[in-house]
Amino acid sequence: MVAACVVGGVVLLGGGDTPDDARPTAAPTSAVSEAAGTPTPTPTQGPTGEADPRVLTDDLNGITLPVPEGWTTANTRSVGDVAMVTDPSYDCPGGGNSGFCYRGRITSATLTGSDETDPKAVAEADISEAADDLYDRDTLDRRPYDGVTAKEKAAAGQVAVAGRAGYYVRWRVTTGAGEGGWVQSLAFRSSAGSEAMVVVRFAFDAGSEGPPLSLMDTVVKGIEPVGGSGGTGGVGEGLTPAPGG
Repeated sequence: MVAACVVGGVVLLGGGDTPDDARPTAAPTSAVSEAAGTPTPTPTQGPTGEADPRVLTDDLNGITLPVPEGWTTANTRSVGDVAMVTDPSYDCPGGGNSGFCYRGRITSATLTGSDETDPKAVAEADISEAADDLYDRDTLDRRPYDGVTAKEKAAAGQVAVAGRAGYYVRWRVTTGAGEGGWVQSLAFRSSAGSEAMVVVRFAFDAGSEGPPLSLMDTVVKGIEPVGGSGGTGGVGEGLTPAPGG
């Protein structure tokens, strides 16, 4: 009887341990892992395959820019973080292996390295650097136009951009090779996120083969907040094409 009780006790204890050990202790871990893992790919998933080729979206600054006919947003990392260029490219007029150039270039970027919030001050401070970046030396330290030989202010003024007050400065740039071009810096405050200052740069080759200056005005007027119009914003005046454009 004593032996039977001992055996019975062992069996009973064993039977009691089995359900505890069989509990799906890994299930909560798995569930937590799945829950923690699902947000990871979510931000990267977007309607990239359905992007409208007529619109360039600058998600960081919360704006969209109209893409003119004959322009493209593909393979433009060499001229800016968010950019569009005329298509096709052409052999740069500078000597040596100066690469490929574009008749028109437009880039959009967040202002960095400055706490300035006045659009006029930002545009006036940016224009000279923009002229050098776009017509003097490229990112590979080449001189596709044999350098900038002269800069002349052509126009400037206030303008409403995406419902915000902005300011633009336009220069006529003369280069060592080629016909030079027109460079414009446009500054305004973003309506997204921290409302950082945005700088949109334009570079149009001069001469009959370059885009018309009126296209700068068209693009500026077509800049909108992501998702549509955000209201009238600041008071501005229309862009006035520079003489000789």
